[in-house]
Amino acid sequence: MADPKGFLNHGREVAKSRPVDVRLKDWNEVYVPGSLLPIISEQASRCMDCGIPFCHNGCPLGNLIPEWNDYAYREDWTAASERLHATNNFPEFTGRLCPAPCESACVLGINQPAVTIKNVEVSIIDKAWDEGTVAPQAPERLSGKTVAVIGSGPAGLAAAQQLTRAGHTVAVYERADRVGGLLRYGIPEFKMEKRHINRRIEQMRAEGTRFRTGIEIGRDLKATDLKKRYDAVVIAAGATTARDLPVPGRELNGIHQAMEYLPLANKVQEGDYVVAPITAEGKHVVVIGGGDTGADCVGTAHRQGAASVTQLEIMPRPGEERNAGQPWPTFPMLYKVTSAHEEGGERVYSVSTTHFEGDEDGNVQWLHLTEVEFVDGRLTPKPGTERKIPAQLVTLAMGFTGTDRENGLVEQFGLDLDERGNVARDADFQTNVPGVFVAGDAGRGQSLIVWAIAEGRSAARGCDRFLTGASELPAPIRPTDRSLMV
Repeated sequence: MADPKGFLNHGREVAKSRPVDVRLKDWNEVYVPGSLLPIISEQASRCMDCGIPFCHNGCPLGNLIPEWNDYAYREDWTAASERLHATNNFPEFTGRLCPAPCESACVLGINQPAVTIKNVEVSIIDKAWDEGTVAPQAPERLSGKTVAVIGSGPAGLAAAQQLTRAGHTVAVYERADRVGGLLRYGIPEFKMEKRHINRRIEQMRAEGTRFRTGIEIGRDLKATDLKKRYDAVVIAAGATTARDLPVPGRELNGIHQAMEYLPLANKVQEGDYVVAPITAEGKHVVVIGGGDTGADCVGTAHRQGAASVTQLEIMPRPGEERNAGQPWPTFPMLYKVTSAHEEGGERVYSVSTTHFEGDEDGNVQWLHLTEVEFVDGRLTPKPGTERKIPAQLVTLAMGFTGTDRENGLVEQFGLDLDERGNVARDADFQTNVPGVFVAGDAGRGQSLIVWAIAEGRSAARGCDRFLTGASELPAPIRPTDRSLMV
């Protein structure tokens, strides 16, 4: 283990954030560059190397956390990077974006602040990139088999990289103009700068993976034609059908889905626009939805110069401590203050939107809401609590209901769906159509980035077994008790 007394001698320290008034002037990541490295060895020493490391079970990727904590404590960054990459293709993504269920499952967290696993992870991979130890791993020989991967989010990229390294010729199809899926156009720059995606894509190109952007399977290229071209297909198209809000006034100008609003801000950072076509500048902004996507809208609106930002959530405010129904090591629903919330705005809980009100030109001006409470297990409006708030830009961040059904991909492949509307698959992640596999949100439903990468790796192994009869990819490390997962 690292330091037998590390957890006794050192308290928890996390990455330092840049001052709010400074970071709101740019779109760079909110953390102070280089602030982690001086403390990370000490923080890694807090890992107790438990007899039963529940952090393994908390992580869908099965990351070998005690092992790379030990290497980080000893400052053996090359060995730490090797152990980190043994289970995770893109630790610089997860180290920045994952909500860290591993930390919720940390044994130290039973009665002390958990080990800063996420900070250790991102420090290891950033150090590896800085030292040039993250190199392409081209296959020694080619199998002669071809695979098409639909979607270039974390699931699609993980599947593509694993299959390429196994010797298959892989082409990734992405309907957007750049590779990365929601990593590129859903995650704001201040949470993850896109240079992290760009250098991984260059690594994958050097390994042999090919990328085809601006092609939507089902519309630009029929799924049936794609299947004829390739020996196997992996669908990692995500769950992009957004939940809507069918209330009076929804048709007014200025009301947008979060995934209509956020990508445009990212395109400004890519140089496609000088000013985003949908901007919060000078407007009273309301974000409906209290999750991470809603927080991304909040942070984006702040940087665009919103007059005010209000985030609404229909559920009650979570507590700051675990409740009896979410005991360790499960992932608890706790009150969370993200970097975007540190920057200002108001958060309102237990409210529901009743309707929108616009001006004579059809632009939204007011949002009418009412407080709600649970009555007989159902959220019910509280009489006499109706009020309205100014709203000149409204973003809907209420989650997603399944994969896109409008582009024809599901019907053209002839795919079966499960009871939740996701693409059905077996234990090898194969659909009802032989040779067609599914990974990530398209098969699982909206979930975490760690689940996307884990499923991409698992689908790649199933696909490799289909192509070769005996997989050359390592068996995915997956938790045995999914009841402990989020």
